[in-house]
Amino acid sequence: MCGAFLWYYLYFMEQRLQKIIAETGIASRRKAEELILEGRVTVNGKPAVIGMKADLLRDHIKVDGRLLVNTEKKVYYIFNKPRGVVTSIGDPQGRPTVSDFLRGIKQRVFPVGRLDFDSEGMLFLTNDGEFAHAVLHPSQKISKTYLVKVKGVLEEEELEKLRNGIKLDGRLTAPAKVKRLRRTENNSWIEMTIYEGKKRQIRRMLERVAHPVIRLMRVRIDGIEMGELSPGACRRMTAEEMKKISRELESGEAA
Repeated sequence: MCGAFLWYYLYFMEQRLQKIIAETGIASRRKAEELILEGRVTVNGKPAVIGMKADLLRDHIKVDGRLLVNTEKKVYYIFNKPRGVVTSIGDPQGRPTVSDFLRGIKQRVFPVGRLDFDSEGMLFLTNDGEFAHAVLHPSQKISKTYLVKVKGVLEEEELEKLRNGIKLDGRLTAPAKVKRLRRTENNSWIEMTIYEGKKRQIRRMLERVAHPVIRLMRVRIDGIEMGELSPGACRRMTAEEMKKISRELESGEAA
């Protein structure tokens, strides 16, 4: 399981299994406990136990072999994560999280993938676990484009190193698209497009060429633009955006 997908698992909001069963209307909570004790409930193919927690969006929960299905309407949003916000539903350290900005959304949505605390920009939000799984799966090679302000002036030789791959964790990163946008006396702005999801990948790549990141903003995912969203704002994905990414996910040939 890739790191991004594992992270995505960790931040779902779990509930006790008997509550989930009761909410689907199959049985009361007390009866659900009996079903669990009788071995008639499984979670991801394994027998359930009393006290177990799960999430109907991510886990395969079966009662007498029947799969419980989330009937909530699927929704898809684009969110502009501000800098200094944790990409999660909750944070034990009490820092601001994505959920602090979602009070106008009725459904229980979660972020697809992650952005570092000090990074900002585009995130998908959804309650569709299959969509999230597909977007995060390494085989899809979903492109992510960033505007990056770095310390110092990047020379063409350094840009070529970034394009060809930088060794991280003993392996070269996949080829990246890198374009110089503008430069000042002390800093540079570049556009980078990558197809992987390594932890703090762009920051680490630029550190390797001695140009630390000053500001990092994701502006595009798989050709879908964030647009003019202000920090902390979100909007529904359009029908055309959904068609575009759905076609590419189904084909397995995301740009």
